[in-house]
Amino acid sequence: SPAAHGENEVHITVARIQFLAEDEQRFGLCSEFLGDLPVNSVITFYVHKDKNFKLPAAEKDVIMIGPGTGVAPFRAFLAERDATGATGRNWFFFGEQKFTTDFLYQTEIQNYVQTGVLTKIDLAFSRDQQEKIYVQHRMQQKAEELYNWISNGASVFVSGTKDPMSKDVENTLLQIIEEKGQKTNEEAKQYLELLKKFEIEFNEKYL
Repeated sequence: SPAAHGENEVHITVARIQFLAEDEQRFGLCSEFLGDLPVNSVITFYVHKDKNFKLPAAEKDVIMIGPGTGVAPFRAFLAERDATGATGRNWFFFGEQKFTTDFLYQTEIQNYVQTGVLTKIDLAFSRDQQEKIYVQHRMQQKAEELYNWISNGASVFVSGTKDPMSKDVENTLLQIIEEKGQKTNEEAKQYLELLKKFEIEFNEKYL
């Protein structure tokens, strides 16, 4: 967030990827590289620009859905809205495996709740109980309120692993729009596409 941290500071959130391949322990190329760097190392990087993944007007409500390292842009969103005094409400859905070890930026996020910057937060820690609970289950539990926010103009952002998380989240959004908006499946799909189209056109014109 430039407003909170200045123009010359970048924060990154990295999870070390590890997996077995042919019975050999392997690690993610980028996360392993970054994790092994000594403190104060200098690296060269570039930024992929996305003109549509940005905050809406200050008075507009925002729904953020970001499991795991998907928290990264929303941490910036909250810092920016806090620093600029934005009046729109903020609702964050966050999920990980375990509350005690995987609640990224827990203290910071709890502080945003206490100060009122974060209006609502719904957490899903999949391994803390026998039945796995993910962010899409929390969305279903708050379906009516979630639909009310969306139908009243809230912007929805999804960040994190593309498959299967983003597909599961999108399918859940479609179900909520269909059920709470009393629409057919096709009408719900059209509604979601209109939301995407409006947000892109608005950003291109005004932001």
